[in-house]
Amino acid sequence: MSYQIPSAAPSLEELARRQQNVITASQLRARGVPTRVVSEHCRRGGPWQRLLPRVYLLQTGTPTPEQRMWAALLYAAQNGRQEGHREGAVITGAAALALYGFAAVPRLPAVTGVQVLVPRQRRLRDVGEVRIQRTARELQAREVHGLACAPVGRAVADALREWTEDGALESGALGPRLLRSVLREAVAATGPDGRRACTPTELIAELREACLVEIPRIRAAMDELLAVERQFVLGQLLELAAGELLPVPLVQPELRMRGGTFVAVPDLYWPGAAVAVEVDSALRCVSEGEAAWTRAGQHRMEYLGVRVVYVAGERLAAEPGAVAAELHAAHLAGGQDVVELLTPHE
Repeated sequence: MSYQIPSAAPSLEELARRQQNVITASQLRARGVPTRVVSEHCRRGGPWQRLLPRVYLLQTGTPTPEQRMWAALLYAAQNGRQEGHREGAVITGAAALALYGFAAVPRLPAVTGVQVLVPRQRRLRDVGEVRIQRTARELQAREVHGLACAPVGRAVADALREWTEDGALESGALGPRLLRSVLREAVAATGPDGRRACTPTELIAELREACLVEIPRIRAAMDELLAVERQFVLGQLLELAAGELLPVPLVQPELRMRGGTFVAVPDLYWPGAAVAVEVDSALRCVSEGEAAWTRAGQHRMEYLGVRVVYVAGERLAAEPGAVAAELHAAHLAGGQDVVELLTPHE
């Protein structure tokens, strides 16, 4: 039987190095530093200073922006008793976006408030520049410069909520250009594996969860982002179709039955083969009503005998060869021609 010997807890010096010289009272106590010594070191002229309740900086001078982030995170994560029983906490909102390196938000030194996300049951209060936000959802964390941050989509939603509550949207302090830039950066950011840190689908889900898509300025910026994303995906699909020597399809035609009954507006359509391609509906359906309208059109096409190929943007990026083969096979098989559909060219 094999077993692993538990590793020793890091020394005070090692822990201070990891946490940018920011330490909690429980961490000091676990390393044999009495409360009396902590109080003496934090007196005026002493070598340490108190940043937040039960959070200390083991140096003099003004804390750096990173040290302020560490203090906020440790304040929200600790329970004030012992080091081994800390609760979850992640930095979110504008502070997290600054850590991620978003060019559209103020740089880290200019961040004046730190929003920290904690489980709903935690009993914490705002203190100093730390603003506590509670969630009933399970916390997810991404390590950024050693700090636990909310995923990009959640951080963007919390930042927009923060700016909305502060009146930045209504006052015009957050202009349309800045808002569009934040959303574009969210879906353009990539993780260590080269994949997107946040997909448009994930971003929409977070904005919907935060009830932000109903705000006209946010909705307009989101619609613009999705339109650009859809055009990029459609362009890739057209290139794949050309590479498979398929006929040039109609792009977003309005299909109707003889007599004028509306059927659907597929993304691509080959009238000779009765084959339609539908890209992620999430890339054009922000509201549930729009999603239902799109699904109804897809169901009508399938009912009338059209062969519908569904393509996810993420799969297209990861497996373009497989998508190309699927398009070729669908065009070769064709639809069932149950009913003749009219296109705008007929």
